[in-house]
Amino acid sequence: MTSVSLRSLLRATSLAALLTAAIASAQPPLPGTNLASLLDYARAHNPELAAMRLEADAAAQRVQPAGALPDPVLRVELENVNNYGNGGGVNLLPSKVGETKYTLMQQLPAWGKRELRSAAAAADAWQAQARSIATWSEQAMRIRTAFAQYYLASRSERITRELLDLVVRLEQVAQARYAGGLAPQQDVIRSQLEQTAMRAELIALAGEKRQQQARINGLLGRDPAAPLAEPEALPPLPATGTFAAPELIARARSASPTVQAERARLQAAQANRELTLRNRYPDFNIGISPSQMGSRITTWGVMVEVNIPLQQSTRRSQEREAVAMVDAAQARAEAAAVQAAAGLQEQVAALHAARESETLIATRQLPQSELGLQSAVAAYESGKVDFATLLEAQRLTRKARLDLLKFQTEAQARAAEIERTLGESL
Repeated sequence: MTSVSLRSLLRATSLAALLTAAIASAQPPLPGTNLASLLDYARAHNPELAAMRLEADAAAQRVQPAGALPDPVLRVELENVNNYGNGGGVNLLPSKVGETKYTLMQQLPAWGKRELRSAAAAADAWQAQARSIATWSEQAMRIRTAFAQYYLASRSERITRELLDLVVRLEQVAQARYAGGLAPQQDVIRSQLEQTAMRAELIALAGEKRQQQARINGLLGRDPAAPLAEPEALPPLPATGTFAAPELIARARSASPTVQAERARLQAAQANRELTLRNRYPDFNIGISPSQMGSRITTWGVMVEVNIPLQQSTRRSQEREAVAMVDAAQARAEAAAVQAAAGLQEQVAALHAARESETLIATRQLPQSELGLQSAVAAYESGKVDFATLLEAQRLTRKARLDLLKFQTEAQARAAEIERTLGESL
């Protein structure tokens, strides 16, 4: 190959590499490296959240029409269309009949009814908005819990691979000692059995990762088989003092979206009750009526129409129904507040237990088990302990590291439940 051809080939290869890098950099990064990337994607693409937001927007648009006056009504009456006595034939033109009467009417509800209808519609809009917030809180809780489980499976897989490499090295040590007549063949067999068990665990962890990926993609509104980036770290938790139960319970009773939705329902029920009581008073229709003969307006009239509320038994039943609905909404609001407080207390207690266990493992159990493993490896190499003792030390270290991950994941799930109850981040 000539030098010119070689230079051309190198330039083409470099150009292809640059194009590949440019295409890769132009593609948006995969979500999944951290919780924030998943939440941002869900805010923009989650279909259930989008539906709730649109419903809240629709409810907000109903407030103004609820308090507006109904459209006026125009009535046109053609009298003597057969022109009896005028010598003409049948005609439907206003100027060609005996008389044409125009009536323009406007309905006027009794005083206060329009304001009460607006108040009820505003409460419904508030309820829809609270439910939209509750939906997002629920979705965020599920995403955070799924991400913690995804992180648990990913890190457990990494820890198992690291310890598998250690067991492979220990097998080599056992084979060397066996070849030198310093250890029984059983040590080599035990190391191989341990490797087989750990590889089986890796298969299970890989399946768990795929399950969590499908779950996260479903929450994000993505294809279940869409790829996710490897999780890098769990989101940090606030300081322990943030989780003081009395303050959180007070926040839950006032700010929980579920409680807010029930309070909005109560407000709507109260407005509907007042509106039902106002139905004792009549509504009005007012209008003006010009009359046309030929091509001229000859007379003017004014009309007032009033509905007569005679069906008192029906109205009393409607009023009792409205009162019962208010009482039911009041009970639901109180039940939601009690449930929020109880659930919050439960989650705070579980969170504190998980964090205390995590601290205990991180500061005592894990350092002790790792030190024990290092000591057991050195002792086995010098023939001071048997292989069973070494494997037990390895298992204790793996258990401590996995337990630490599990309690970290548990704390994340409890924090997610608390944020769902509060409807806001900690």
